[in-house]
Amino acid sequence: MTKFTLLVAGFFLFTACTDAQTDNGSGTEKSNTISKVLSPQDFKAKLSDASVQLIDVRTTPEIKGGKIENSVQIDFNGADFKKQLEKLDKTKPVMVYCASGRRSANTAEILNSMGFSEVYDLEGGFNGWPYK
Repeated sequence: MTKFTLLVAGFFLFTACTDAQTDNGSGTEKSNTISKVLSPQDFKAKLSDASVQLIDVRTTPEIKGGKIENSVQIDFNGADFKKQLEKLDKTKPVMVYCASGRRSANTAEILNSMGFSEVYDLEGGFNGWPYK
């Protein structure tokens, strides 16, 4: 019974994470929300938009190893994570990344559910960021 419960929970976790990502990077649209997974090159190009809000959802020890310039840390594991997200401007694009892409995909889903209009997730996370 326990193995079955874990299997079902794993399935739902997998489908929830993959729903936020796309195979071809073209993104998915849900009502008036745009959620896209961008390659590092496209992510960097999008950073030139002065209106973007760049969010790093990694922990403080992870950030000590480097970060993308001008990013703001909102620790995914922090007790006030959702309260910090609520402070962002829903009308401006949000770009989010973590170490490998799992937490940022979950964050993108949370932002979508909160009504953010544009959310961009870095494919492969900071580990795949070639511009260090």
